[in-house]
Amino acid sequence: MKPPNILLIDDSTTNIVLLDAILTEKGYSIETALNAREAFARINKQLPDLILLDLLMPKVSGFDFLEQLRKNEMTKKTPVIVISALNTDDENLQKIKNLDAVEFLGKPIDIQYLVSLVDNILKRD
Repeated sequence: MKPPNILLIDDSTTNIVLLDAILTEKGYSIETALNAREAFARINKQLPDLILLDLLMPKVSGFDFLEQLRKNEMTKKTPVIVISALNTDDENLQKIKNLDAVEFLGKPIDIQYLVSLVDNILKRD
């Protein structure tokens, strides 16, 4: 059986390398993108089972990316976990919730919680 595919979108290669290593070790197939343009190119090749999305990125923010994702019939139901160092004030949290993100995780990331959340979303034990 093919492992679930996760798309990591973050402009920090450090974060990508860390999450890629952890989730690959857990048996997931990982694709990465450093910006929204790369992410849409990956999505057009293969629809991911889950997206981990940073909000603070150059040119197209994570908010704008998520908004575009939700407008697309093909991707509007794809689960997204937002991971960001962005201030988690009520306005930002409401915006994330309105864009139908599964969860918001602040940085630094609680790795155990993230892995548990990913396993739960993708129904793995």
